[in-house]
Amino acid sequence: MTNNKVLTEARSLELPSRQASLHREKSVSAFWNNNRDLLEQAWTEWELENKENLLIPDETLLDPRLRKAIKSAWENPDKEVDVANLWEEIIPGVYSTQFFDVERLAEFREYLEAVATSQIPKRAPYGIQLNRYGVMLDPRSEGHLAAPNFQAFYNDIMNRYMRPVARLLLGTYGYDTQTFGFSIQYNPDKDKDLQAHTDASAATLNVNINLPDEKFTGSQVDFFDKTTGKTVQTIFEPGKAIIHRGNVPHATHSIISGQRNNLVMWLYGDRMQVPRGNTSSYGISNSSETTDNISKVVTARERWSIPTAPKDTFAPF
Repeated sequence: MTNNKVLTEARSLELPSRQASLHREKSVSAFWNNNRDLLEQAWTEWELENKENLLIPDETLLDPRLRKAIKSAWENPDKEVDVANLWEEIIPGVYSTQFFDVERLAEFREYLEAVATSQIPKRAPYGIQLNRYGVMLDPRSEGHLAAPNFQAFYNDIMNRYMRPVARLLLGTYGYDTQTFGFSIQYNPDKDKDLQAHTDASAATLNVNINLPDEKFTGSQVDFFDKTTGKTVQTIFEPGKAIIHRGNVPHATHSIISGQRNNLVMWLYGDRMQVPRGNTSSYGISNSSETTDNISKVVTARERWSIPTAPKDTFAPF
């Protein structure tokens, strides 16, 4: 099949209806699985077709201070304190930092706009069906964004950034072998809020990708502090990330005006295992981390490592 034929065939597919997707009918899963190889080929050809004017996403899009600290910690894990110092604690188990370089966000958003207008079928997260940038990011998901350069960037974020940071701040070591991700856009006329919930993850990284001049009102995120019983409200800023344990209850207020664009990434263990209960404290000062009533001392070298076990096929949704 020639390049043009691959793209033409993929673009001519008739997508499942929104109603069928919302109800997760069997035909929807069958559509994505039956066309998986074709769609993956189409994303590869799409990159080749647009190689002269398409961004190759890589870690230079991220905040320079974070990149420097992460690079140093991978070279010498004993320097991981420099990474920890970049994250501000909101409540126990919830931290925030500048993740994307604000000056590079426009380039990344142009890339996502090209994805949105590619005409290659892609699946939005179930229950989040109306927004322009809603797409699955991880290969374990049906209809994911399979562009090879994007996948390399996504894997770098998960392996080199999110996993060691989650281990460092949240004590998730041993429950972070598997990855998951999606993008979302909150809009007053479309997907506008998210009710109180916890995530089926050991750790969640939520990154805002609004440009500095893309203002919005509403869409605050509430986190419930189990230690005090109080709710702490946060507002996303361009390029800022919040990382938290999946079992921290949180909710998103209705957006009133403008749009909010975010990438959401999860880590969890094999067969979707997550830690049970809470660690007694968080951060690198807690060398003995207790989950499921099993105590394990985790070294800095272990935190700054990549699991070698194969990916499984379990997906949250």
